[in-house]
Amino acid sequence: MYHFTALVTCLAILFYFFTTIQVSKARAKFGIKVPAISGNPDFERVFRVQMNTLEWMPIFLPSLWLFAIYLSDPFAAVLGLVWIAGRFLYLTGYSEAANKRGRGFAIQASAAMILWLGALGAILWRLVHG
Repeated sequence: MYHFTALVTCLAILFYFFTTIQVSKARAKFGIKVPAISGNPDFERVFRVQMNTLEWMPIFLPSLWLFAIYLSDPFAAVLGLVWIAGRFLYLTGYSEAANKRGRGFAIQASAAMILWLGALGAILWRLVHG
């Protein structure tokens, strides 16, 4: 079973839900009516955190699960927690200023790439070596 990866998946979904709530709050705070997605730079940064998280989830989640299945559930979960921590740093940095998002982005991108490369490597290894 993949209990650790399942828990981290739930945490990642919770984080995404949190970003959705942040966008709703920012809409009210800055007077941005649906369906508008621009008009206030502070709102736009909050919106981009949510959208960037959504853009990365199709890369992160399959990589997380393939890594867990082919390599290690606990190690996948640790890397998943690193991804979430990177997303949180991205959120806090980007909420202050656009140029403060880089460290969080680099951390989450690195975690996602390690998960993907690890999964790909393990899959290819098994294909070649049976």
